[in-house]
Amino acid sequence: MAVLKRKSKKAPKKAVKKVVKYKKGGKTKPLHDACYRQVKARYRVFPSAYASGAIAKCRKKKAGKKR
Repeated sequence: MAVLKRKSKKAPKKAVKKVVKYKKGGKTKPLHDACYRQVKARYRVFPSAYASGAIAKCRKKKAGKKR
């Protein structure tokens, strides 16, 4: 008997906001990175110690993966 796969019911993706950028030393960099956005979506009260710790943890994981 064949097993049928069900489509997951995920919420539709939200419209991506325009990324604000700043200049430093002649280079343009994004104001907030992916870790910031992930953590902000996860925590209800955003400017908190738990959220700040989660951002630091996320950035620490990704630091070794840079090329």
